[in-house]
Amino acid sequence: MISGSGGEVHGGGTEFTAEGMEVVLREACRAAGLDSTGAELLRLGSNAVYRLASLSVIVRIARDPAVLAEMERAVGVARWLETVDFPATRVLGGVAQPIAVRGLVVTFWESVQEREEYATIGELADLLRRFHWLEEPESLRLPYFDPLAKLSASLDGLNDVSEEDRSFLEERAAKLAKEYDRLDFVLPFGLIHGDANIGNVLRHRDGHAVLIDLDGLALAPREWDLILTAIYFDRYGWHTKAQYAEFVHRYGFDLMNWPGYETLADLRELMMVAWIGHQVATSERFAAEFTRRMRSLRTGEGRDTWGAF
Repeated sequence: MISGSGGEVHGGGTEFTAEGMEVVLREACRAAGLDSTGAELLRLGSNAVYRLASLSVIVRIARDPAVLAEMERAVGVARWLETVDFPATRVLGGVAQPIAVRGLVVTFWESVQEREEYATIGELADLLRRFHWLEEPESLRLPYFDPLAKLSASLDGLNDVSEEDRSFLEERAAKLAKEYDRLDFVLPFGLIHGDANIGNVLRHRDGHAVLIDLDGLALAPREWDLILTAIYFDRYGWHTKAQYAEFVHRYGFDLMNWPGYETLADLRELMMVAWIGHQVATSERFAAEFTRRMRSLRTGEGRDTWGAF
């Protein structure tokens, strides 16, 4: 349900607000034997993300209380990537996790560095090319990624937008589902990150780039890990032509030359718009961005005005 102050109330009765998450943070850190004094709230979105002041640790509190199995898998993935020496975010050693506090799922990660610094598009390409060569152990039980099911679930829970907008999105999704089923993927099927974009590649304090946000690892056509960088350049202008050319050169494949590109781009874009739709009740900024994006979907214009989140 939605609380009177606009924050979501979860099973433990705790609102997903800065104030509510401070209580969860303190209890989680106490259970893990860590000091939460002076912790800095870095973001409050799909997760509440804190940096501890006492040592180089990031604490993530998931907004969705139903992600326990998903976060157990993410912790297992991070530990596996460490064993194969892949440059990714590391879980904090010596702490049993994830843990549940007031119905929410909490994990602890080593801080990449004291300030948030993103790596380059070229380094993202290098990491993905290396990542896509990995063969995941069966013990991880990675799921098969079904974008149509994910989009359908997202649209089903889109309760804070107009019926007209929701119907438009559902009709667009139904059309794209038919197109997606006819796609002929050319890259190998296998391990994907699931949300591969420049926002999930940080600069480590020792200088190298690391892949973060391991929640969405799955098995799927590798094209899914290239689509965001392509549309960030092609549709929204968030990357330059030179940056995208560097990405293509270093990964070794230009998704925009693949016949299925527009369909995959439209589908991924629709998932992005639906995500914004879930945030419209939280702030005027999200509400205005959703209106802007819906106008673009209807008219085909103005994508270069979209804000990056």
